[in-house]
Amino acid sequence: MTPRPVRRLQIAFLAALALALATSAPAQNRYGPGVSDTGIKVGNLVPYTGPFAEYGVIGRAEAAYFRMVNERGGINGRKVAFLSLDSGPKFQAALDQARALVERERVLLLFSTWGASVNRAIRPYLNERQVPQLFIASVGGDLEDPARFPWTMGFAPSRRTEAAAYAKYLLEHRPGARIAVLTSDDEDGAEYRGGLREGLGAKAEQMIVRESAFSYQDIDGIDALVAGFRQAGADVFMNLAVGRYATRGIRAAYDQGWRPLQFLPNAFLEPAGLEKAAGLICNARSKDWTTPEGRKDPAVQAFLAWMERYNPEGRLRDAQNVYGYEAAQALEEVLRRCGDELTRENVMRQATHLDLALGMLRPGIRLRTSPTDYRPIKDLFLVRFNGKEWVPLD
Repeated sequence: MTPRPVRRLQIAFLAALALALATSAPAQNRYGPGVSDTGIKVGNLVPYTGPFAEYGVIGRAEAAYFRMVNERGGINGRKVAFLSLDSGPKFQAALDQARALVERERVLLLFSTWGASVNRAIRPYLNERQVPQLFIASVGGDLEDPARFPWTMGFAPSRRTEAAAYAKYLLEHRPGARIAVLTSDDEDGAEYRGGLREGLGAKAEQMIVRESAFSYQDIDGIDALVAGFRQAGADVFMNLAVGRYATRGIRAAYDQGWRPLQFLPNAFLEPAGLEKAAGLICNARSKDWTTPEGRKDPAVQAFLAWMERYNPEGRLRDAQNVYGYEAAQALEEVLRRCGDELTRENVMRQATHLDLALGMLRPGIRLRTSPTDYRPIKDLFLVRFNGKEWVPLD
């Protein structure tokens, strides 16, 4: 018969072994889908073709940034596999593309997906599957809803914030302005109009002389809308369009001999002609990287060196390169903070506790988030194009 002390020792040993296995299990299960000891899979949807192909620059810039990260050893020793699909003209296929990234490619998260309509289409699916939809490349205010969609987080200031900034400038500097407003005929355009009216307050009815909405299926129709603004006697043009549609508005105003004070959120000036864009006011949040004075900043020098080595085909004047650089830098920091606990839950935990300065952001502008605040960047400033470069206002 085995002596009782030995049996008690065996039982104690087995209990200790079971406890050791139990406590070690979480350490072996700290990886979510798409993560290994050597890599992290990140998904992305951006239009490389179609009517919004100008924004494909963002995806290319982000891919170039992660090439730099991987060349330097990755994030905590893991290389980033950036799987970027062309959402192009197939916005209705966005949900299928998201499913392919999540279920076939098994990405850890979706990052910097461009466009309000695309992000709205995939948001319910990603939240149901508890997949981070992180730092989306859309300024739709309705996409910031952490109570209902806790896995979806924006990045830049909302349309409402942009429009309110333009309104504030006019109230201070052009209180007698006669404003014409051009927006898209969808909920994004409605958000711009609402933000502008909210910013103008009681003076909105007096100052806004005409509002017109264009269809993305009828870019030529913008010319007639601009002609109507001129006939209405407007001296301020809120060109609240995007991409080539905003460019068309710039060109139409100039070619028709109308010279209003013009505002727009996204500036693609070269296709319109730089001389036609002189005097235009836009919003910005980043440091100036185009002038000799701005290039004295060490962070700007680092950006320019990155452009030269990793993104040489990108145009320096295109601000979408800066956007992609900043967004990728923010994701790098979130993943770095995750350490070896690269789960979807920890990604969102880190993303919702940010107080982060990025080198290319203007001093005073930081990424700040909380579990109830899903808009990392809330501030912006206004710049004017003088025909050659952007100059800060006031």
